[in-house]
Amino acid sequence: MGAGRLGDYLRARRALLQPEDVGLVAGSRRRVEGLRREEVAILAGISPEYYLRLEQGRDTNPSRQVVAALAKALKLDADAAAYLDLIARATNLTKRHRVEKPNPDIQAMIDMWPRTAAYLQGGSFTVLASNPLAAALSRHFWIGANPMRAAFLESDMRRLYRDWEAMTAKAVPFLRSVVVERDDDPAVQELIGELSLRSDRFRTLWARHDVKVDDRGDTLFLHPQVGPLDLRFQKFLLPDSRQILVTYHAQPGSASERAFTMLAESARADKG
Repeated sequence: MGAGRLGDYLRARRALLQPEDVGLVAGSRRRVEGLRREEVAILAGISPEYYLRLEQGRDTNPSRQVVAALAKALKLDADAAAYLDLIARATNLTKRHRVEKPNPDIQAMIDMWPRTAAYLQGGSFTVLASNPLAAALSRHFWIGANPMRAAFLESDMRRLYRDWEAMTAKAVPFLRSVVVERDDDPAVQELIGELSLRSDRFRTLWARHDVKVDDRGDTLFLHPQVGPLDLRFQKFLLPDSRQILVTYHAQPGSASERAFTMLAESARADKG
């Protein structure tokens, strides 16, 4: 899997660059989209034959120096360069379904956050733990749901976001940034396969091979019960696991805080 992903990524990033982006003259007889293989090779200081073997997966062990040179030649930012280094070092792992369980301390902790929506995602992005406010925010944040899948395939999830296209444009590069370490989980590959088959939006974004560790920012919701919510999100990648803790909170004193408080009170009443 590592070799194929490396070649796919190199081809995708090469296609996004134009000759003038790297100081080359385009000329009038170009038949390829973006840079030619030999142009990338020259920019990286490696032979065109060696670069071809990397793209075709016939050489699977580039040195760190070669990877760094390719990242520079392709004008990758820090996240994309780190991703390139990771997939270049990836090895084929025994594939097996993983049975994941949440740390009970995580569930106890997020249950103590009455004004912060929080849920814990497993390695395949299925929710393993969730607090009442997260469950009130969306049914796709309930335990057993998969927010990544729902973002592209469920109409109510699409309506929940005031700018669905912006949200999905961030979700896919984040997915790609973490999924390379989960190649040994068939559930992850099944998720990507299903989304690629059933969602034009996902397929388009996935084909770009963009990588971005977007672990904090703003999300604009339109909740059916309390209306517009401008929330801050943060994603915490838990060490020594593949789990991600996702939180949402409103800025103090804002209209969104008042609306979020109403939703929290409703969630507590429903739970009680």
